Amino acid sequence: MSETMRDYYRDAFRTTVKTLPGVELPWLRSARRRAFERFETLGFPGTQLEAWKYTNVAPIAQPHWHFVPAHPAPADLAGLAGIVDSLVPDDVAARLVFVNGRCVPKLSRLAGLPEGAWAGSLRQAMREIPERLEAVMARREHQDGFAALNGAFLSDGYVVVLPEDCAIDAPLHMLFFADEAGLAMHPFNAVLAQRGARCSIVEQFAGIADEPYFVNAVTEIVAESETDVQHCRIQQEARSAFHIARVDVAQQRASHLTSHSFAFGSALSRTQIATRLDALDARADLNGLYLVGARQHVDHHTRIDHEQPRGTSREYYRGVLDGASHGVFDARVIVHPDAQQTDAHQGNDNLLLSRDAQIDTKPQLEIHADDVKCTHGATVGQLDENPLFYLRSRGIEERTARALLVWAFARVCVDRVESAALRTRLTQLLLARLPGGEYLRGLA
Repeated sequence: MSETMRDYYRDAFRTTVKTLPGVELPWLRSARRRAFERFETLGFPGTQLEAWKYTNVAPIAQPHWHFVPAHPAPADLAGLAGIVDSLVPDDVAARLVFVNGRCVPKLSRLAGLPEGAWAGSLRQAMREIPERLEAVMARREHQDGFAALNGAFLSDGYVVVLPEDCAIDAPLHMLFFADEAGLAMHPFNAVLAQRGARCSIVEQFAGIADEPYFVNAVTEIVAESETDVQHCRIQQEARSAFHIARVDVAQQRASHLTSHSFAFGSALSRTQIATRLDALDARADLNGLYLVGARQHVDHHTRIDHEQPRGTSREYYRGVLDGASHGVFDARVIVHPDAQQTDAHQGNDNLLLSRDAQIDTKPQLEIHADDVKCTHGATVGQLDENPLFYLRSRGIEERTARALLVWAFARVCVDRVESAALRTRLTQLLLARLPGGEYLRGLA
């Protein structure tokens, strides 16, 4: 990191940290200071690092961001309410809406949660349950410069705390919406599920700004024994935006994590998902779909650590790339010495729709135990001409036939989502992005 860039971020931190929520909490002030010192040490990751070899973040690193929104509250609440209603399904247990990095209570709805459950904004949690946050935030390990930057500048996000055996069947929907150019937002989210709890959480990121903005999000999930946590990310940022995200999960005995990641937007995005199965009989299911075109760059890095016996993991990611887009899929499954009787599978399939689209895929197994069942694989290809010819011979126009075949390839990932309403929204979103998808709207 150049001295000019270092001075820019140092001055921004000195100016901004005084205005961030939680300044009255000594442990948070210390955590922020340590995070920024870590950022100064690490800087932004460069392509010389193996983990960032195919993703150049130089456009993000340039010192041109501001860290506080120009307006403390949205001016056009009625207009935003219409956008929120169009993005969030009706059958949700609750919703939190963030606009330009800050929670907007007038657009949120939290009534009707089970007794003992807590859900709210990070700012609210700092006031009402700071001790629960300290247990998560004070021990954070910042693996790269983006995570450290989040720890230094975090200002809002969501927090969900579920007591033992609490069950919330309908999704909790968290919408992050941006429309301010040049703004850098650093949401921090936490899900703390105690023994036997069950929940479904949707994180949706959307934006409409014509000029670049930057979202740098971190989500921490603690899944205690016998919990069932479903976590779904939908990234549909504005085409000029930059999106960096990290999801870290700690799983205990017989817990079950289901992770869905859908990436459609932004100029450059990278999502890192890591889970540790550090007790007996834990299970993780990772499902993802990325659909990009033009000159978009989309990167998924995943890591599953099997640390104890009888763990199970399944990972299925699919990509559809058009134009001159570039996809990156880097996935590691690590079976540690004590993780006997691990059952793991990892797969990545990619469909290239143009000559200029490219994908770098790298599924990996690292096995240090001998009683395991582990497989992995990846495929890259184009549309099969035989089914395309069959559809054309039945009178279907080529554009529509191609859309049907792409939809058939991609819908596998959508169908794995449990919520029917969310599947419908994802289907609509997917068809809206497919060339020729307008002829398939009846499928939604």
